Amino acid sequence: MKACKKCKLLVSEEDKCPICQTSELTEKFSGQLIVIDPEKSQIAQKLGAKLAGRYAIKIREK
Repeated sequence: MKACKKCKLLVSEEDKCPICQTSELTEKFSGQLIVIDPEKSQIAQKLGAKLAGRYAIKIREK
């Protein structure tokens, strides 16, 4: 699994994030959040998740 550095979406096979189309992916992340209904989830809103999916909670820099 890799996490997008911009939107934190977790991807498995892709070389680009399907949401923001960036290739800035990292394997250095902490925690996972599965968003089912981003409009009703307060945690998803704090994370900035606008679409359903699996997201990293924190991207580690080192």
